[in-house]
Amino acid sequence: MNPEKERWVLLVVLSVIWGSSFILIKKSLEHFNPYEVGALRVLIAGILLLPLAIVNIRKFPKRHLKWLIIAAVTGNFIPMFLFPIAETKVSSSIAGIVNSMMPIFVIIFGALFWKFSTSKRQLTGVAISFTGACILAFSGGPGGDLKLIPVLLLLLATLCYAVSTTTVKAKLHEIPAKILSAFVFSFVLILPSLLALVFSGFFTKLEPNRDLFIGLGFVSLLSIFGTGLAMMLNYRLLNISTPLFASTVTLLMPVVAVIWGILDGEKLTFMQGVGGCIILAGLIFLRAKPLAIKEIPQNTEL
Repeated sequence: MNPEKERWVLLVVLSVIWGSSFILIKKSLEHFNPYEVGALRVLIAGILLLPLAIVNIRKFPKRHLKWLIIAAVTGNFIPMFLFPIAETKVSSSIAGIVNSMMPIFVIIFGALFWKFSTSKRQLTGVAISFTGACILAFSGGPGGDLKLIPVLLLLLATLCYAVSTTTVKAKLHEIPAKILSAFVFSFVLILPSLLALVFSGFFTKLEPNRDLFIGLGFVSLLSIFGTGLAMMLNYRLLNISTPLFASTVTLLMPVVAVIWGILDGEKLTFMQGVGGCIILAGLIFLRAKPLAIKEIPQNTEL
């Protein structure tokens, strides 16, 4: 598959996976507290990817260790806790709209720290899609009850994603996607996530029962697909595209959330349909011309 077609396929697949993560987080919160959900999500992914990390230990980027830690903590640790904490106070539609601001943070952070350049056309495309995401999130739902602290937590999580995305593109592009994902979750985040479980009291109240196993089922789905697999695909997308293009996955997530709502018995409102069409229009606008990121080689290995 040529890189142009592959990046759009990855964008759609990631949108489906991460767009479904909101409902899995909510289902997991019915059985665990937010800290347990975040820690379990990271720990399960780390355990599953540990064999791959061990096999490729010789490729561990010692000279880029600080960048690996920054990418891991900002992209795969802090947000895993902030989203569940915030979603105990705000609706998934609010979480989706705040998360849709990631391309804006990528533009700001990338320009300030990594000198990434963008075109006016791409900025216009982001603005169009963000407008559509706003319409989609605030139409036909109880999303109008904004609470400052949870929204600020969501903004912080989204900013963290932008920091991680631009750092991976600028400093870790030479590491194959699946190996980078394995290093991040296994060598960097297993111990912190295990400690988070200990301090959350998870093991002191652990009792084998139906509620526990159902909760673990939801968190496992969230971890395997929404964390481990999704981050591999995301790193691959960063290898063959740009941080801004990769971040537009957050603009498609609200569309997936609406589809989940329909499958759960909700009706699609006219304004939700309008918002979805506007999001797609913005993405078509983005397709016209890739970002110019100089002196960063492309890695085609997954």
